[in-house]
Amino acid sequence: MSLNVPDFSKVRILVAGDLMLDQYWFGPTSRISPEAPVPVVKVTRTTARAGGAANVATNLAGLGALTTVAGVVGDDPNGSHLKELLNELGIESDLYNSIHPTITKLRVLSRNQQLIRLDTEDNYSSADAEELAVIVGRHLAQQDVCVLSDYAKGSLADTPALVQLCRQNNVPVLADPKGVDFSVYKGVTVLTPNLAEFEAVVGESANDEELIAKAQTLRDKLDIQYLVITLSERGMMIVSDEEEPEMLPAKAREVFDVTGAGDTVIATLAAGLGAGLSISQSAALANLAASLVVAKIGVASVTPAELRLALHEQGQGGRGLVTEEQAIKVVREAQARGENVVMTNGCFDLLHPGHVSYLQEAKGRGDRLIVAVNADESVKVLKGEDRPINSLEDRMAVLAGLASVDWVVGFEEETPERLISEVLPNVLVKGGDYHPDQIAGGLAVLENGGSVEVLGFLEGRSTSSILDAIRK
Repeated sequence: MSLNVPDFSKVRILVAGDLMLDQYWFGPTSRISPEAPVPVVKVTRTTARAGGAANVATNLAGLGALTTVAGVVGDDPNGSHLKELLNELGIESDLYNSIHPTITKLRVLSRNQQLIRLDTEDNYSSADAEELAVIVGRHLAQQDVCVLSDYAKGSLADTPALVQLCRQNNVPVLADPKGVDFSVYKGVTVLTPNLAEFEAVVGESANDEELIAKAQTLRDKLDIQYLVITLSERGMMIVSDEEEPEMLPAKAREVFDVTGAGDTVIATLAAGLGAGLSISQSAALANLAASLVVAKIGVASVTPAELRLALHEQGQGGRGLVTEEQAIKVVREAQARGENVVMTNGCFDLLHPGHVSYLQEAKGRGDRLIVAVNADESVKVLKGEDRPINSLEDRMAVLAGLASVDWVVGFEEETPERLISEVLPNVLVKGGDYHPDQIAGGLAVLENGGSVEVLGFLEGRSTSSILDAIRK
């Protein structure tokens, strides 16, 4: 199965569920309290993160999706803090203030060891759940996908009504279940239990055949389109009414912390489906995302660039935008596999057929093409104060969509000499009437055993001529 990371920036996703504030206090311990046989922690650092359903939203924001959160918080400082955290992440929030406190989990850690967790919570009432349904109804018409993140804290007490709202609005709905009554999720598009949650409902399975049979029975009974069961170190299983059951093996990585992996899975599944991927492609991407997040300490999320890099490391492509650090890594990975990497650079403002022809010719010089793009300020220096017409972000996004381009990386300096000297492609190409020894970064490439080539441009095609035509 071919797998690439799509552009999630236009995907609109609503997350509804049990919101939490995760607080962390860190500090050293050097003595035992005289009051009780417990260590004394001298708190030197504190931090807080959006938890529960808000962590699903954090994962979606990390992927670049347009994310809205509907939930319940207390009318208290922790509720205000949670709103601020969501706002800082660019996540729109529509929250109801309950008379109950904001669900808060305070963890005290010393020397990377959690000593105690202090929970502040009081399950939300049916009235809170009704208010959440009103908020969801207010936003559904503008959404591509809805995620119900259930932590059994009460805000999703009326899940059947929310599922019905989604179906009425033709919005796919994904649910991460809790408890042993899965009937409340009847009619969802995707249900994502882990193996323990699934077997708590249907009973243990002696083998995969029995597991699949029970999954098919449950899926049919609850009118669920896709049942995606996460199997920990074994990966995940997809059961649907469209194709044969599919097992996706876990991507082998060192596991440091499984906290929040389920949130990463459902967030990536939702983003993939919203971007037009199939359930198999979305699940494969979610499987990969989970393997990345468990290699991090604490509740974490992944970015499209990390996914692309991981895909590339596995030889599956991973095309798209990369940072400088990631550019060096993907180039080294490609070269280690015996691929010749071609690199070029430019402003690429108002992409035209001349650019496309040039990049196709550049790609023909090797197996992979990486394009370095001038930042906006350097374009002004080179082209004048009225340039660029398009921002660096937009220029890079357009280039990344070309079939000839594998990776796109930006650079801030007036010339890409430092970047090229770090990346060290096999072939460096430049268009125009340059001599090879005049091309920025060329000497470093040649000294590394590579080659430098000058390519021609398509006659009569230029950004300047397009701008002159527009002005006239």
